[in-house]
Amino acid sequence: MSIPSQPPVPLSPEESDPNAMGWMTGFPPSDAKVIRFADGSFREFPQSRWSHSNFRQFVPTRNVWRGAGSASALPRIERDLASLPVTLADGRRTTFQRAVEETYADGIVVLHKGRIAYERYYGALKPHQPHIAMSVTKSFIGTLATLLMAEGKIDPAARVPAYVPELAKSGFADATVQQVADMTTAIAYNEVYGDKSSDVWKMRRASGMAPPEPGLPGSLLEYLPTVPKNGTHGEVFTYRTVNTDVLAWIIRRVTGMAISDLVSERIWQPMGAEEDAYFTVDSRGMEYCGGGLNTCLRDLARFGEVIRNRGRFNGRQILPEAVVDEITRGADPAKFAPAGYATLQGWSYHNQWWVSHDAHGVIMARGIHGQSIYIDPKAEVVIARYGSFPVAGNVANDPITLPAFAAAAKALMAG
Repeated sequence: MSIPSQPPVPLSPEESDPNAMGWMTGFPPSDAKVIRFADGSFREFPQSRWSHSNFRQFVPTRNVWRGAGSASALPRIERDLASLPVTLADGRRTTFQRAVEETYADGIVVLHKGRIAYERYYGALKPHQPHIAMSVTKSFIGTLATLLMAEGKIDPAARVPAYVPELAKSGFADATVQQVADMTTAIAYNEVYGDKSSDVWKMRRASGMAPPEPGLPGSLLEYLPTVPKNGTHGEVFTYRTVNTDVLAWIIRRVTGMAISDLVSERIWQPMGAEEDAYFTVDSRGMEYCGGGLNTCLRDLARFGEVIRNRGRFNGRQILPEAVVDEITRGADPAKFAPAGYATLQGWSYHNQWWVSHDAHGVIMARGIHGQSIYIDPKAEVVIARYGSFPVAGNVANDPITLPAFAAAAKALMAG
């Protein structure tokens, strides 16, 4: 009787440190230390601990200009959060810093009342260096969409083809813009990151985030019209990245602008970003809006402050209060519940943001492998985190990161 093989245990955070492993070092690097796009190694762990901080070396990109002005201030009030006790979801006791480290963080910034209380970097990431935000990108797109809805430029009740006729024969033909924004569309699309036959991999190849394959759509504008319908729109939430790129197509069509230019004009420049950001782009130069934004960590925290302060930051009202209020009100938790997120019970998903509906009004932007913006308005706390957790789905790190974030917010609120 043969014994089933067990999956390999991943290297620890310390063992997988990209500096210790020597990825892409030397002139030139040895073949054993080269990370490549063509063979997909840039997505594999532990190489990902280097590539997540260096995505521009693998795919074409489009810049998000920070503008010519000075960076907005982030004063410091250092707090000893490193030794803060944290009780994890399984009852295990640890510290805040260890919780951050054991979930393969590349960097974390904790703001309290707009001031840096805690900041750490690991591996290949540096304060000035952009890191891929993965699906945190979606919340930027949702914010732009909510802004354009408030300005009367997008009707959330309109059908998708009213803005993008190219999708009139797709599964989105009778979906409303709001259903796309809330991911309550009923389409035949599955998102299983570990299965390369999953639809998400077709999307990745079309978006330029994985090597192309003959016979498959080579761009987002080719791929999105091929997604068919499966069910009735508006009934339940199901997380599907294609919705975000449909929403981005609508935004481009309404404004006549590239998403990267919109983010620069409406968010990055007004908030006083510290560094330029960038989007990865597909073969036709379209930004991958489901997960292609790369930013430095402090600027991710600044964006969180914009939302925490109901649109006000850097001495100005960047977003109307009504825009942030619409985002934070959330959607129907009953439509969210069937998705089965054990770590997010009672939450909802609205305009590309995750909303807790708890007493603190916590909302999040979330991306695979541990990317996150955690906003606790009651505690006046924003936590921005980048990471390279070996498992894509956040259900693997939520039992550690969410209690750690909540513990930090509680401690800072208590003074």
